[in-house]
This record gives sequence, structure tokens and C-alpha cells, in this order.
Amino acid sequence: MDTRFANWGGWLRHRAENLLAAMLLAMFVIFLLQIASRYVFNLSIGWTHEVSVALWIWMVLFGSAFVVREVDEIRFDLFWGSASANGLRVMQIIGSLSLAALFLWSLPAVIDYVTFMKVESTAYLKIRFDVLYCIYVVFAIAMIIRHIWLCVLAFRGKAPEGFDPTKASSGV
Repeated sequence: MDTRFANWGGWLRHRAENLLAAMLLAMFVIFLLQIASRYVFNLSIGWTHEVSVALWIWMVLFGSAFVVREVDEIRFDLFWGSASANGLRVMQIIGSLSLAALFLWSLPAVIDYVTFMKVESTAYLKIRFDVLYCIYVVFAIAMIIRHIWLCVLAFRGKAPEGFDPTKASSGV
């Protein structure tokens, strides 16, 4: 049963990566279109800026919610790397409970604000802001679920991965 869920989760994760890559490609193509229209054809088109900003917002929040792995997140390596397995579990529990509580506490206000933003829209494409920023609600819910799950794993005795200097990179 666990392998079936793991396979299904892996398939979903790959589709999320595909969607994120498609958003990055669309943003790049639109960016090139904006440059060509401005400097080759001497035309100023504003919708390209709107779409680029919207795609950037969606890429960051969607990617953080569904693509970025726990080991890829930023940590205070000075403390994380020197902690024992039990220390890592305690830090994971404290951090995950804190983050889940903060996201949960802010969720009603976030939902209220995002739904309120239906009165505004973008200048060129008239995309309602509630549609544009609804990804933040999805992100917040995904973070709540992720950190509750990480807390459950830590309580069950599974320590998060410690710092491995052989895997450290600059991200380039």
C-alpha cells in the first residue's frame, strides 16, 4: 500500500515539476517577445509584463508548495549540521509546529483578503486579483499539511536529514 502511494506521489511530483518548467518556459518566451517588440519593432506591449509577473508569483508559490523538497529548504546549518539525530527531531518538531501554527493562524485572514481582491484587476488583461493570488491560499494550505506531516514523522522517530557537506553546492 505504501509503495502505491509513493508511486502516485512521485508521479504527481513529476507533473508538478513539468508544470513548473512549462511556466518557466512561458515566462522566458514572453520575456523574449517583450524585448523583441520593444527594441526590434519599437512597440510597447504591457501585457507581457503582467503575464511575466503573474507567472513569477505562481512559479515561486507553486514551486515552494509542490516541488521544493524539505532538504532543499534553507536552514541554519550552523545549528542543524552540528545536531544529533534527536536534536534534529526536536528542531524539526519545534520548527514545524511553529510554521504550521503561524500559517493556520493567518489562513482566515489570507482567505478573506484574497476573496476581497476580486474588486481589483490587472491593468491590461483584466485578470481579477483574487484569481491571480489564489495560489497563496493553496501554498499556505500545502505548507500547513507539509509541516504537520513532518512533525508527525519526527514524533514517530524519523529524524530529518542532517547536513551533508559532500552534497552542499552553491545552487549553480
